Amino acid sequence: MFDTEIKSLKSLNHYLRKLVENRLWLKVIIALFLGVGVGLLLSPQNGWITKDTADVLGNWLALPGMLFLKLVQMIMIPLIVASIITGIASNDKENLKRLGGGVFVYFISTTIISVSIGTVLALLFRPGKYLHQQVEVDHANAMADTVESSELSFGIKDIPDAITNLLPENPLASMVSGEMLSIVIFTIIIGVAVLSLTDDFLKPVKLLLGAIQEICMTVVKWAMLLVPIAVFGLMAQLTSSVGLNSLAGLGFYVLVVLIGLLILVGIYLLLVSILGRSNPFKFLRKITDVQLLAFSTTSSAAVMPLSLKTAEEELKVDASISNFIIPIGTTVNMDGTALYQTITTLFIAQAYGLEMGILNVIVIIVTIVAASIGTPAIPGGGVVILASVLSSVGIPSEGIIIIIGVERLLGMFRSAVNVTGDLTACMVFDRFYGKKPGKAKESYVKANTEYSTV
Repeated sequence: MFDTEIKSLKSLNHYLRKLVENRLWLKVIIALFLGVGVGLLLSPQNGWITKDTADVLGNWLALPGMLFLKLVQMIMIPLIVASIITGIASNDKENLKRLGGGVFVYFISTTIISVSIGTVLALLFRPGKYLHQQVEVDHANAMADTVESSELSFGIKDIPDAITNLLPENPLASMVSGEMLSIVIFTIIIGVAVLSLTDDFLKPVKLLLGAIQEICMTVVKWAMLLVPIAVFGLMAQLTSSVGLNSLAGLGFYVLVVLIGLLILVGIYLLLVSILGRSNPFKFLRKITDVQLLAFSTTSSAAVMPLSLKTAEEELKVDASISNFIIPIGTTVNMDGTALYQTITTLFIAQAYGLEMGILNVIVIIVTIVAASIGTPAIPGGGVVILASVLSSVGIPSEGIIIIIGVERLLGMFRSAVNVTGDLTACMVFDRFYGKKPGKAKESYVKANTEYSTV
């Protein structure tokens, strides 16, 4: 049975690697630009077609993209739940005690670093102020009216309730509503509890979870077929509704986000060099396939099997470490998303002409650090969380409309950065906690066998 599972896993990873070899990422980029071009042709601003006709055409063009999003969203929660529990269960209790606290501190630390980078860049370059100067007077007045009624709605007194709410009263309700942080915490608790089972009970649990993972990844495989068409259709719809002028005004904002993500990747390479004691350029070369696939699919969850394979076979990371870090990191370690949310929050505030004091900025940082930990690892997941972040810090959530036209493009880059962060964490912890190649070889093989269906 295990042999069958291993073959199935190899087949899936072969399929994912085939997507990279067939240059899916290049097809996506071409589809993106074609979508923008078609969207501009369909824009009502040209006067060639009416707004109603453009809306109808846009909805039909976006249909493959919506189907892709629904397919990935549909399997995200069972995939992450099964992967986290299996990852924890594949470790022994001592290894979990050694890794658990350190991984948590590491993830929080890198998230704070990424949010800090985003804050500095947004306050330094002020991309929203540039857009604010370009918008029409009546739109600026409407934004000003909205800002006047907004106020800071999150304070120190709310922190105890926020912490309490992390534990879900009804896990099924949390899954239905997509409260990812609550789901992750619940899953980690269940995963630790699974370790107390005897081998007779533990083996069927792992087989069941492995089957769930295999089913989920089969659905992901189907969804991959829609990726280029999905990107084309979504970009065509968004561009036709937003128009060329607004896209041009967002160019500086996009540039600031990309600079921030590039700086973050530079920090990862420093961590690989200093803490991981490895050549950062060789590391970057070995993870290129994962980055390109994450860029193409805009989902770090969808490329999880390839991330695991790359960590173990290319980076030579101990299986027990990669099996623990990557499934959890897919949802918890979202540094690229955190940086994006920080810049975007301050950008929207600046576009609304809202001056942010030091207290407001601190609250934004704390809120985004907490929110990014539970951001769904799916296309558009960052926007869902961003809406709640804006509301919690007193910025009109309607401001998301300003950036929706370029969100898909930025989602590709930040997904690639997110998977880079997970693999960087694997390198760092393998240096301190990994087993030597000649030492405990039997346990390494056992860990690979038990976790073969991820």
